[in-house]
Amino acid sequence: MATPANQCTDRVVGAILASWRYDISGISPEMRRDYESHFAECARCRARQKFHRSLDVSLAVLTSTAALFFLFALAVLKHIKPLEHVAFKILGLDIFDMYHMLISAGVAGLCFSLIAMALVLMTTPAPSYLGGIAAEHARLIEERVAAIKALRPR
Repeated sequence: MATPANQCTDRVVGAILASWRYDISGISPEMRRDYESHFAECARCRARQKFHRSLDVSLAVLTSTAALFFLFALAVLKHIKPLEHVAFKILGLDIFDMYHMLISAGVAGLCFSLIAMALVLMTTPAPSYLGGIAAEHARLIEERVAAIKALRPR
């Protein structure tokens, strides 16, 4: 049985927001005002929006981390050569074939990670969400700096 805290205060608006994955960044300011007021009064939709934004940010972080790991792997393959001994003596592979195979896998992984990251950033509101968070932090820092400047004697 659902408790009142788990129910949406306006089921029609809640259903619209759910179909948009609680993203109101791309709508007109007039419509956004109504949905923002709904978020202010509805704890369920506010929590769902927070969950979806954290999911979007997590996907963006994971795909960019994967791209960084593949770049690191390519750098290791370029500058460290102990794998030659393993390939030649233990596995019986030709050094060039093994190196070519690993470089190809690294480049393919990097390309896939970059494509996945681009898709995540294009299809989710994560960039605008992160930009909003950054703007809020910048505003707080500016307020602190102004308060510090006001304390400083002239």
